[in-house]
Amino acid sequence: MADNSKGTVTVQQIRSGLGRKKDQQGTLVGLGLGKLNRTKTLEDTPAVRGMIDKVKHLVQVVDQG
Repeated sequence: MADNSKGTVTVQQIRSGLGRKKDQQGTLVGLGLGKLNRTKTLEDTPAVRGMIDKVKHLVQVVDQG
C-alpha cells in the first residue's frame, strides 16, 4: 500500500503579533498560533509553507518530520 501521508512541520511563535498588519495577525491565527511560545504541528503543504513564509519574522520552524 502506498504511503499517502504528508510530512509535518512544527512551528513556534517567538514574537508578538501586536502592532503587526491585520493580515499577519490573521495568518498567525490561521496557523493556530496567536500567543508567544505557542507551538503547533501542521501538515506540510504549500499553503502552510506560504503562511509560514508570510510571518517568518514572528515564528520559527522547530521540527520538520
